[in-house]
Amino acid sequence: MGYRVGEAAALAGVTVRTLHHYDEIGLLSPSGRTASGYRRYDEADLDRLQRILLYRELGFPLETIASVLAEPGTDADGHLKRQRELLVAQADRIERMVAAVDRLLEARAMGNALTPEEKFEVFGGFQVPDGYSEEAVRRWGSCPEWQQTQLPETKEEWAEAERQRKDWVRRLVALVDDGAPADSPAAAQLAEEHRAMLSATMGECGYAMQQKIADLYADEPAQLAFLVREDEQRPGIGAYVRDAVRANAVRQRA
Repeated sequence: MGYRVGEAAALAGVTVRTLHHYDEIGLLSPSGRTASGYRRYDEADLDRLQRILLYRELGFPLETIASVLAEPGTDADGHLKRQRELLVAQADRIERMVAAVDRLLEARAMGNALTPEEKFEVFGGFQVPDGYSEEAVRRWGSCPEWQQTQLPETKEEWAEAERQRKDWVRRLVALVDDGAPADSPAAAQLAEEHRAMLSATMGECGYAMQQKIADLYADEPAQLAFLVREDEQRPGIGAYVRDAVRANAVRQRA
């Protein structure tokens, strides 16, 4: 006898309106009709509906789902295997995002471990912009490098990292003030040291990732301020770092 549209909707956890829409666009048309013209769904229809809903859960648009289901030579088992692969990939992505959020929580906890006096002693007047941590997760959360990030844990470790940063910036400013080209050997040395500083927290920072980060220095003042504080900057210094990093990456590939 099959299932009425309301019964099929209840079994699948969707609305009757959804099933009507799927019928109208030809995605899922019921196999039968009653003498009065009402829709009747059989087991095969419900199996197709399950596949549709799984693809929807995976984020596929209805047009794509229709194309996928219409592919010749793909039976129910084939669709289930494909959906399993997609679900595993999605689970892996979600797991990476959870790890990224965990890293953010760790970073915030580490930063909060310093008293306001200690933060001022280590960083002076520099403060992380509001909302920056959340933006960092959005931007970098899926990157393996972010997931491996290990920030300093003690005041002494933070102070040493800040000392290294200041020394690096001092030599960078000297190059900029002297008019040294961004593709000079001295600039290349600073680019390599910059990558080493990133690797100290990321575990490993390749040239491609370093370039993605350096590209932001030229256009995003908040990002540049993490490396070169506002009172240390010179006009165009963000673009200089970006260009030095790019030039060094090209040199390394040569």
